[in-house]
Amino acid sequence: MAAVDSKKKEEDQVREAPFTYEMYAEMPDDGQRYEIIDGNLELMSPGASFSHQAVGGELEYLLKQSCKSEYIILDAPLDVILSPTNVLQPDLLMVRRSRMHIVTNRGIEGPPDLVAEVLSPSTRKRDKIKKAAAYARFGVEEYWIVDGDSRTLEQYRLDGDGKYELHNLFEGDDLVSSDKLPCVSFRVSDLFVDVID
Repeated sequence: MAAVDSKKKEEDQVREAPFTYEMYAEMPDDGQRYEIIDGNLELMSPGASFSHQAVGGELEYLLKQSCKSEYIILDAPLDVILSPTNVLQPDLLMVRRSRMHIVTNRGIEGPPDLVAEVLSPSTRKRDKIKKAAAYARFGVEEYWIVDGDSRTLEQYRLDGDGKYELHNLFEGDDLVSSDKLPCVSFRVSDLFVDVID
């Protein structure tokens, strides 16, 4: 099992650390998508499944209905440059319009107000461990993990130590809300209307 884990890690890690944004920006377009986590260039999964796209699209639609006047809401692929050695591409993000100075032609240069990831079997571990740790370390106040298999939305918030703590688990017809993002208001079941079982 350790050999399989080691091989998987080698496949995901494309190049030895430290890899920087400048190196990443100079790479020729090879049709692949990459992220940099703690100086490691990592190959992202192949194209998302229909269910992943349906859930992500519905989340963006629901947030734009209620939050568009206060926030810009963007989806992948878009670079979130947290540091020269941490460049991520979340499925969805929100930036308060009063913080537009972090939005540049290169991407989002600083922590968004919200980052959301829609889990896939191939991204589950990365989203829940590696990316969560990076988002927390760089001060993303709220992090959502949407799971199409369990049809839930996990809402994480930074604690006093700068680590994420599960603040709420929304399921079924629960109303998703956030006191940090007061415009948010939708039923979690609405995210999964187009999911294929």
